[in-house]
Amino acid sequence: MAVKLTKNELKVQKDRLKQFQRYLPTLQLKKQQLQAVVMQAAAQLEQVERQRQAAVAGLDDWVAVFAENDSFPPDKRLETLVRPRSVVCGQENIAGVTVPVFQELAFEDIQYDVADYPLWVDTAAVRLREIAGLDAMAKTLRQRVTLLERELRATAQRVNLFEKVKIPEAKENIRVIGIYLGDQQTSAVVRGKIAKKKLQEVGR
Repeated sequence: MAVKLTKNELKVQKDRLKQFQRYLPTLQLKKQQLQAVVMQAAAQLEQVERQRQAAVAGLDDWVAVFAENDSFPPDKRLETLVRPRSVVCGQENIAGVTVPVFQELAFEDIQYDVADYPLWVDTAAVRLREIAGLDAMAKTLRQRVTLLERELRATAQRVNLFEKVKIPEAKENIRVIGIYLGDQQTSAVVRGKIAKKKLQEVGR
């Protein structure tokens, strides 16, 4: 869009430039904060996934025991004793983004008669709860990373827009308008001198 070559437009462009230059450091700071938080959340996710892998690998020692689980009646198998009810999450605001914070995985309170099960069932149930909890935590952290990365991309785009488009555009508009108004002023002075000279010649 062509810029108007007027004093009013010059003021508008100067005001815009000031606004962009005042807002840019805030955006740059937000971008840095988000980069740091994304790295931190990604590192947490990696750690939780490693813990989960280790917990699952620890089940290898239980292969024979879990084989025994298949011999139980369907209503008394281990999976009937460990049933997640809900993931409990809080919320946190990071650089203007609301993200979930994992608190716990709540399980249904299932009562059972220990006499109906072998001794290993209690320990196995604890292991399965631990793995399910790590799964829920990892899922929450993935959501957190996704939301933060999305905001980081949007903020980086705004920083680029200001640095590479808006600020240079405003500076160029100020320069063009300034040259035009300067030329107009010079022309007006020259015309004034010519007119004055003609008047003087007429007066002689």
